[in-house]
Amino acid sequence: MAKIAFIGAGSFGFTRTLVKDILTFPLLQDATIALMDIDPERLEMITRAVQRIVKEGNYPAKVVSTLDRRAALEGADAVLCTILSGGVDVWRYDIEIPKKFGVDINVGDTRGPAGIFRALRTIPTMLSICRDMEEVCPRAILLNYTNPMAMLCRAMQRQSSIEVSGLCHSVQGTAHMLARWIKAPMAEVDYVCAGINHQAFYLKFTWKGEDAYPLIRKAMKRREVYNEEQVRNEMFLALGYYVTESSGHNSEYNAWFRKRPDLIERYCTHSTGWNPGEYAYILKSYRQRGRDWKKKIIEWIEDPKPLDLRRGEEYAASIINARLGGTPFEFNGNVPNTGLITNLPTGVCVEVPVIVNRRGLNPLHVGALPAQLAAMVNTSVAIEEMAVEAALTGNAEGVFHAICYDPLTAAVLSLAEIRDLVKAMLKKNQAYLPQFKSIAL
Repeated sequence: MAKIAFIGAGSFGFTRTLVKDILTFPLLQDATIALMDIDPERLEMITRAVQRIVKEGNYPAKVVSTLDRRAALEGADAVLCTILSGGVDVWRYDIEIPKKFGVDINVGDTRGPAGIFRALRTIPTMLSICRDMEEVCPRAILLNYTNPMAMLCRAMQRQSSIEVSGLCHSVQGTAHMLARWIKAPMAEVDYVCAGINHQAFYLKFTWKGEDAYPLIRKAMKRREVYNEEQVRNEMFLALGYYVTESSGHNSEYNAWFRKRPDLIERYCTHSTGWNPGEYAYILKSYRQRGRDWKKKIIEWIEDPKPLDLRRGEEYAASIINARLGGTPFEFNGNVPNTGLITNLPTGVCVEVPVIVNRRGLNPLHVGALPAQLAAMVNTSVAIEEMAVEAALTGNAEGVFHAICYDPLTAAVLSLAEIRDLVKAMLKKNQAYLPQFKSIAL
């Protein structure tokens, strides 16, 4: 009987989806599902929701819930992490402070000043989860869904013996999008995707064994296809390979699309796949969910319509099933670079194809990224390495150095302005940075 622990179980969308998927596997149907969250009310609601899934599927699974993280982790075989450190009312300043300095960020959870400060807040918590796991479930696999993925996984993989991988749905999501554009059944599509989280590229994308990139270029001439992902499509037309994460995210990760208002208007406003004013939209959405979440969950729990218990597209359930002895499974995961991508530094967190089986995670060798991709990815890697080192050592100057080289920030601000930006963000985040003995710069 497996035990699967959810840390940050109050993330309703993820928890319900992943529990539903997990219980579709015969090997896992009698699992103990251990739910842990720091919010008692949210924990109570997600417990009721998971109990409905178990009851409706007539599964022999056991559901337990606790506010005690170590109790949830005790004896676990797999751990799923979906936490948010500091909450939305802290995250908003990751966007608003840079905006005052002229750095216009769109989502702000992965790279740039916003992503770095989210990492600074979250890394201590992630490492404390690993420390608990080392003591109470040292052989468990940790699957992380929390951003900024690459920096968090790098810190854990560097500091802990726990087997860790990060999961992001952008790889399979983008593959489905590209297949839709060329009208290819997904069952006939194959790809090799590699890089780092949110900056991985489809080095190969084939349909029935034939290179599908010419078809994608042809499809992009259709206005509705080009307009769906303007930033990513421009990157593809320039670089020759398609990137995994959305235009909203990728507009932040380089100096090409958000450094001037006219560029934001041209590339970051009118795409059909874009939320207008995405930051404001997300903040409003979070707050609305904060007001209505309990009502909506109760409606879901009490809805008389039968649940759709079919397995979805997330990787986690298939990974856990394979790791515990079921059918081996291939996915794109975040793992240490042990020569997997030869022109990225050793040890950094890369996103590559991985085969998981009862022996564990078995990442596949990719080789070198094309030079134009390696230039972009190596810049992000260097910044993230400085940021992780700063988070682990509590070095405020290291935070400044990391943000100095962020492409968007550097395209907009002088070094003196960047130092003032970092000072303002350190001050606003001081209560969430226990590892920093001083925030003075």
